[in-house]
Amino acid sequence: MRFTQATVRHTARPDEPPGAGATPQQAHERAHPSPSYSAPSGAGGPFGGQDLLDGFLSDDPAAVDADVAGAVGATLARLLATRVDDARALDPLFARDVAERVADFTLRGGRRLRPRLLWWSLRACGGGDPAQVRAALRAAAALELLQTCALVHDDVMDAAAVRRGRPALHAAVAAQYGDGAPATARRLGESAAVLAGDLALAWADDTVTELLADGADLPPGTARRAHEVWRTTRTEMVAGQYLDVQGQATARHTVARAVRAACLKSALYTVERPLELGAVLAGAEASVARALCRAGRCAGLAFQLRDDLDDLFADPGVTGKPSGGDVREGKPTYLMALTRARAVGTGDRHALEVLDAAVGRADLTGAGLDRVREVVVATGARDAVETRITRLSRRALRHVALAELPQPRAAAALRDLLGEISGPRDGAAPGHRPAHAPSPPAGATAPASSLPVAVAEVAR
Repeated sequence: MRFTQATVRHTARPDEPPGAGATPQQAHERAHPSPSYSAPSGAGGPFGGQDLLDGFLSDDPAAVDADVAGAVGATLARLLATRVDDARALDPLFARDVAERVADFTLRGGRRLRPRLLWWSLRACGGGDPAQVRAALRAAAALELLQTCALVHDDVMDAAAVRRGRPALHAAVAAQYGDGAPATARRLGESAAVLAGDLALAWADDTVTELLADGADLPPGTARRAHEVWRTTRTEMVAGQYLDVQGQATARHTVARAVRAACLKSALYTVERPLELGAVLAGAEASVARALCRAGRCAGLAFQLRDDLDDLFADPGVTGKPSGGDVREGKPTYLMALTRARAVGTGDRHALEVLDAAVGRADLTGAGLDRVREVVVATGARDAVETRITRLSRRALRHVALAELPQPRAAAALRDLLGEISGPRDGAAPGHRPAHAPSPPAGATAPASSLPVAVAEVAR
């Protein structure tokens, strides 16, 4: 499924004849122009012109219902045009190399998953008056900027050169200055990406601050509750990322730690908190918000487990990144932790040798990755993860039903969305499945009662 995104143009700056007295820096900028960003304006953009863009920025909930991603894209385009203009006023080079790239990355965002979850949660909880529509779109824009921060920093930490089928931000900056010393250009790219992520976070916080300052027309107590959710979301995102990189560095691939990291990094940040924020902005009762949080926890874990599978088995043309990145980087995913636990439990020395030789090897060949896939399938880990995804998805839908949401049509849209995020992407490779996958060995995983709540949800 494809969603409308805001207009972004990549154009080289016009070539200029070298003028008298041009500095080396000016000459470098002319030879290596950075992308030029402009917000949508006039006819011909994907919104069908300025009138439709203005319509997306209106208070009409029906217009947003028809294209949530488009409405959020329009909100981001208007917001980021102002932010980039402010950056240009500070310094044109900073604006070109950093601010424009943050805007470009955000506007070319992926599936707009978090904004859609926020919106349909708000609508299912009965929200939709003008103040709530404006608040929801601004909160959704802030979530997308927070995601930009997370992904740009993540690519630096993982040394990932590609994101969404294009050069990662740090790689693009390094290439722009690649006519100098390679190490210097690489270091500049990484530093620029750290600052770009910081800038995206600052813009996200600014957006939420403005939302809360203008929230007098929202239900009583909304501003305080929304701020609590936002504050919690930022901290959980950082905690999840740290557990991820710490597990990668220390090679601690236990099932319990893998699920804990998945809970913080994806279940909470990607699904549960956007649902909670939508419910809060709608003025929903605390019991309704809690039910949606439980639904989001289950669906978010399913989402991360699906992502683990996709990284190893899906078509890179669909995922937008090379296959097997988690294996090569040694990420402590649930899929790999479960594979290892099953191999240990059955005494499968061949499987353990394959994992030991492959996990964390940046130079792992395609043939080596195929051997990892075979082990994941042969141990039954792939089928076990698929089963857990199905169970978590069903449990998420049960929690939505228990919430007794007041708007049936919007509740149905929310259920469809929760089902979508844990389903296989188009182009997922089927892989090789054995005729009979081994059953999980006794003692390979801890009993559900002894694990944290998030782990118990997966273990059942």
